Amino acid sequence: MSDNQSNYKMARQNGIVQPLLTDLYQITMAYAYWKSGKANDVAVFDLFFRTNPFHGEFTIFAGLEECLKFLENFHYSDSDIEYLRQTLPANIETEFYDYLKDLTCKDVKLSAIEEGSVAFPRVPLMRIEGPLIITQLIETTLLTLVNFASLMATNAARYRMVAGKNISLLEFGLRRAQGPDGGLSASKYSYIGGFDGTSNVLAGKMFNIPVKGTHAHSFVTSFSTLEDIHSVTLRHAVTREQCNLLELSLAWRKRLSSIMDVSPDEASDGELAALISYAQAFPTGFLSLVDTYDVKRSGLLNFCAVALSLHDCGYRAVGIRIDSGDLAYLSILARDIFKQVAEEFNLPWFAELTIVASNDINEETILSLHEQGHAIDCFGIGTHLVTCQRQPALGCVYKLVEINGQPRIKLSQDVGKVTIPGHKEAYRLFGADGHALIDLLQRSTEAPPRTGQKVLCRHPFQESKRAYVIPSKVEHLYKVYWKDGRICVHPKPLSEVRERVQASLRTLRQDIKRNLNPTPYKVAVSDDLYSFIHDLWLQNAPIGELS
Repeated sequence: MSDNQSNYKMARQNGIVQPLLTDLYQITMAYAYWKSGKANDVAVFDLFFRTNPFHGEFTIFAGLEECLKFLENFHYSDSDIEYLRQTLPANIETEFYDYLKDLTCKDVKLSAIEEGSVAFPRVPLMRIEGPLIITQLIETTLLTLVNFASLMATNAARYRMVAGKNISLLEFGLRRAQGPDGGLSASKYSYIGGFDGTSNVLAGKMFNIPVKGTHAHSFVTSFSTLEDIHSVTLRHAVTREQCNLLELSLAWRKRLSSIMDVSPDEASDGELAALISYAQAFPTGFLSLVDTYDVKRSGLLNFCAVALSLHDCGYRAVGIRIDSGDLAYLSILARDIFKQVAEEFNLPWFAELTIVASNDINEETILSLHEQGHAIDCFGIGTHLVTCQRQPALGCVYKLVEINGQPRIKLSQDVGKVTIPGHKEAYRLFGADGHALIDLLQRSTEAPPRTGQKVLCRHPFQESKRAYVIPSKVEHLYKVYWKDGRICVHPKPLSEVRERVQASLRTLRQDIKRNLNPTPYKVAVSDDLYSFIHDLWLQNAPIGELS
């Protein structure tokens, strides 16, 4: 391992991620390669995407750590081999299965952009080099590990940007996620993208993500009357004397009703019983739902009564969650009431109680709330976040760009699907203002661009689009993460990858990151690579004949 490896230990690999988590045609191609004597041909594949998601102009690269775990553990088990024998055609030679049984990723070399970095279309996220068979066999698995991870991290980063740095974001999406693995991945990559915590307990355990939660409406509706309270007492936080939480809450509810202009008779006793019971269970973490019945006439009155009772017992409530209705209006109403109570009873902290909002929130909801004005401190976001409802797939692809030192190009009538051939390096060039200006792809045989020296940057397919750039800084985007059967640069802890996302986003101009009509970020090729692409294009394009 490299000198810069930290003491960070990777979480164990998901048991579902294994060599058979692939498409059948990868294995049938592998046999055809083996049969035709191409087993040891040296291939170079690029893994990249063609379009940024969510109508945006940036993507966050994620999933690298899981890819490295996959390479590290790649091995066909006896049961894998037996299954393949039963599934593949009977004419497949026995020696091929012996070959597969001994196959590992020791001869693979994987270079990649740092996880958590902003990335752009056509710039390979990863370059995979090695024997043709093994580099082909790992294609589908690498794609499934990178596609959703990068989409999810990008989605979360966009929520973080629209919410602003002073609002907390919690991921509440496990119950709506695309199965348990989708839910676990969503929790991990939403945290990387900038969320502050998750409701997913397993994700908290596996990835050391802060876990947060309150209670459901069912907890409130399970109580009908004040007689449903099992015990009415709570020990004082300091004196340890017994406090009667029910008596205190009823007294406070009566006093508060005049301040809030609500009759205590309108408030639900079942709801009060539920909140008292929850406060007894979590006196230092009392954050409760207030919209089970009516926020204004029941929920807020009952909450404030119990919160003030807790204060009498030496504790401070945390806040409320609103899960329905007009979130802008209700949050402002709640904040105004908290301020009134704070002033009336000289409790400054009460004015600062946390207001959490949930209820099918998406980017547009947050932007609309900002425009209307609101008093929300934290958003709990589920469905739209974890399912990436606005765009359900990133569309990463894995393309052969070189075989045995010979470049390969895929042509298409759709120019967007033409690949950029050959073994390449990628550089990020920065302008005088310190912002990233352009990503430049070059042939690996070219000298890298240098700070302060003019370099010609060309659009890969449009001859007239070109510009000279004099970079104030040059960043080489690729590091070798896997080589000679081992991890060379160890993945960083999730918390550091999370910081990397925000640091990387800060390198982009604001107009590239804005929600509406963002400015496209430029990706270019060197003059040498431009000529190389078009020469190869002409060599491989069939010549038509007119008659």
